Amino acid sequence: MEQDKPLGAGVDKQLVRRAFDRAATQYDAHAVLQREIAHRMLARLDYIRHQPARVLDVGAGTGYGVQGLRQQYPKAHLIALDLALEMLKIACPPSSFWNRWRNASTGAVCADMDSLPLQDASVDMVWSGLALQWSNDLRVSFSELRRVLAPGGLLMFSTFGPDTLKELRSAFATVDGYAHVNRFVDMHDIGDLLLHSGFSDPVMDMEFITLTYTGLTSMMQDLKAIGAHNVNESRNPGLTGRARWQAFEAAMETFRDQGRLPLTYEVVYGHAWVNPQPQPKNTVQTVVWHRREQVLGPVNG
Repeated sequence: MEQDKPLGAGVDKQLVRRAFDRAATQYDAHAVLQREIAHRMLARLDYIRHQPARVLDVGAGTGYGVQGLRQQYPKAHLIALDLALEMLKIACPPSSFWNRWRNASTGAVCADMDSLPLQDASVDMVWSGLALQWSNDLRVSFSELRRVLAPGGLLMFSTFGPDTLKELRSAFATVDGYAHVNRFVDMHDIGDLLLHSGFSDPVMDMEFITLTYTGLTSMMQDLKAIGAHNVNESRNPGLTGRARWQAFEAAMETFRDQGRLPLTYEVVYGHAWVNPQPQPKNTVQTVVWHRREQVLGPVNG
């Protein structure tokens, strides 16, 4: 891990915000993978002894994770934070019946995870499902998350690793030298960075999940519908011509297996704590890494 180089996606945050604002109304109809990962994260909470009074959902999107967290922690105050305002309008509609009858409140904050408008040590748990891959520097993001977590607080997250969308990356590499797929940080670097950011007892694991499609059109439509546009700062500023697109299609066809086109996601999970007491120097800490692989599909299309 290079200490001076930003460790993150290298994306244009304004483009990220616009992409998710545009995708908000159709997001839930296509977010098969996102919902599945949220379920897997929620299941892990059954094995963690923690009863937070205030929970921050970083990258709340349309609120699927917020609903699960409400069931897990019915008395907690939840804060849904997202970069895209249109997503938050769906996650926390101000006059919904659900908002009126619940036992505890939910607030909505439209902000960037790299600059959280929250006080120091103001939340007991940070939950982040598939949002950290949009950070331009995880050093900054983890520093902010560590800052707002109270002593004894828990950080729990999922994000994408470097092999995510490897089929698209490989196919586009045959067409030109531009970045068509966003960068993703390696799990081992994330684990190291948690320690450097002041978190304690980090645990990391990962799994490969593959979605399959009948054709490239349905695959690209799914990616567009969940806001997964190419917002890389080193992307091609112009349009991809017909000849290049046809070459890309041909390259993608080489991955077809049993009539389906695969799309691989390397899903990284992690959790870590804010130690209630300052730790002595030279304390030995352990990061545990596991690996799993499965096919989740086929999806519609």
